Amino acid sequence: MHRERLGLPTLGVNIDHIATIRQARRTVEPDPIAGAVLAELGGADGITAHLREDRRHIQERDVRLLRQTVRTHLNLEMAATDEMVAIALDIKPDYVTLVPERREEVTTEGGLDIAGQIARIGEVVDKLQSADIPVSLFIDAEPAQIEASVKVQAKFIELHTGRYAEAKDEKSRKQELDVLAAGCEQAMKAGLRINAGHGLTYWNVYPVACLPGMEELNIGHTIISRAVLVGMERAVQEMKLAMRGKF
Repeated sequence: MHRERLGLPTLGVNIDHIATIRQARRTVEPDPIAGAVLAELGGADGITAHLREDRRHIQERDVRLLRQTVRTHLNLEMAATDEMVAIALDIKPDYVTLVPERREEVTTEGGLDIAGQIARIGEVVDKLQSADIPVSLFIDAEPAQIEASVKVQAKFIELHTGRYAEAKDEKSRKQELDVLAAGCEQAMKAGLRINAGHGLTYWNVYPVACLPGMEELNIGHTIISRAVLVGMERAVQEMKLAMRGKF
C-alpha cells in the first residue's frame, strides 16, 4: 500500500471533484469510477474519496463500486461518526483517513483536533484497526496533535498542507514548509507514518514531496481541474513529474 522506505512519495489521487461536477446536474456523468480507472492508468498509486455526511459529491454507491474497481489502494476519507465507521467496516477500504467536517464549509478547512477528543478518536481508531483497516489522521503539523495521534495509536498521520499552499509570499511559504518538516521529524521519531495533502498544486508540490519521511501525497482539485482540459491520464502523469521537480 505504501513504500516501506524513505524516498519520494507516492501519489493518491482524490476523485471527489469528478463527483462534484456530476452532482451539479444530478446526473450520471462524469463517472468518478471511470475517473479512478483512468487515474490508475495514468500512474496513480492510490485513489482517495471523501464520503461526506451531506453526500455533496461522493455517494455511498461510489465507494462500494470503487472498492470493487480500484487496483492500487483505496483511501476512504470520512468523519469520525458512528454512521461512517459502520460504512467503513462494511466496505473495508485499504485504509481510512479521519478528517474534520463542517456542513457549511466549501472544503476541509483545517486539521482534526485529536488532542481535544482523544477518547472518541481512540475509540474509532480501535474499532477500525481491530478490523484490519489502518487509520490515518488528518492533522495540522502541531506537536500536541502529533503527540495525541501517537496516544490513540493511529498508524498514519496526514499533514494538512493548506497553510503552506495558501502562503502569499516566499518567506511565509518557507516558514510553513519548516513547520511541516518539523512535524515530519517528530512523527518519524514517534513511529508514525506520514502522508500529506490539501491545496497542493503542480507548482508548489515539489518541496513537500522532498520532506523526509513523506510516504504519500493525496491531491485532488488541481489534478481534476487540469484533467478537464488535458485528460485524466495526462494530468496524473504530469503531477508525478511535478512531484519529482520535472514539471
